[in-house]
Amino acid sequence: MSNRVLCREASHAGSWYTASGPQLNAQLEGWLSQVQSTKRPARAIIAPHAGYTYCGSCAAHAYKQVDPNITRKIFILGPSHHVPLSRCALSSVDIYRTPLYDLRIDQKIYGELWKTGMFERMSLQTDEDEHSIEMHLPYTAKAMESHKDEFTIIPVLVGALSESKEQEFGKLFSKYLADPSNLFVVSSDFCHWGQRFRYSYYDESQGEIYRSIEHLDKMGMSIIEQLDPVSFSNYLKKYHNTICGRHPIGVLLNAINELQKNGMNMSFSFLNYAQSSQCRNWQDSSVSYAAGALMVH
Repeated sequence: MSNRVLCREASHAGSWYTASGPQLNAQLEGWLSQVQSTKRPARAIIAPHAGYTYCGSCAAHAYKQVDPNITRKIFILGPSHHVPLSRCALSSVDIYRTPLYDLRIDQKIYGELWKTGMFERMSLQTDEDEHSIEMHLPYTAKAMESHKDEFTIIPVLVGALSESKEQEFGKLFSKYLADPSNLFVVSSDFCHWGQRFRYSYYDESQGEIYRSIEHLDKMGMSIIEQLDPVSFSNYLKKYHNTICGRHPIGVLLNAINELQKNGMNMSFSFLNYAQSSQCRNWQDSSVSYAAGALMVH
């Protein structure tokens, strides 16, 4: 084996967010400066992964809850948008680049995860095509900048897991979630509404379409806040809400569930909700974003 360090380039820089370090830094600083830290230190956050012009200000509400003084390992769970995956996959590189600074993958934790036999390896191509993890890297770098040489990341690409697999992975990650020096970042947008997403649920009693979407999303968000994986699965089966990170969220809820059985006391709160645009007719489309934080009491 050679000791060549393998890097994943910031493949969406220059399109989904600026490739200029100073400019990116200023943007992130601007969004973070407008937000309160009320749920600090977060043990896990849920935040969106769209282009920063759409969701940068929403994501700030979650990242403001991260405490860089205690956080040393950051697990980033993102859904797979391009490759069919029935399990979870780990990266094949050592370093994830961002326009701010490089982030180092924790090979020791990766080793522990490989040993379980539950993971597959994603190719560099899959890794660089996927945006669900990458969109969290600049924010992670920014939130952690005061301790930038003292933390590692553990990126995990989450496939279309069955409920029993969500439970298995939840159980596996629960021991890491129990450690106060670990942070879990769960990458998800909420409702993708409109013809291009082939989803057009509309409850007319809510008024305009965008109000119906908000009502649907907030129903799901309040179920997530109840920390009940079964209710969340049932909600998805009933409404088919196009929450792209539903499997990473399912894994997190199952991990929490496992720790609650062992007497750990936790609460989750959503701190912000936004839509890319307000849908008023069938030709419109929008994506919703939500940011929230898990606290351990």
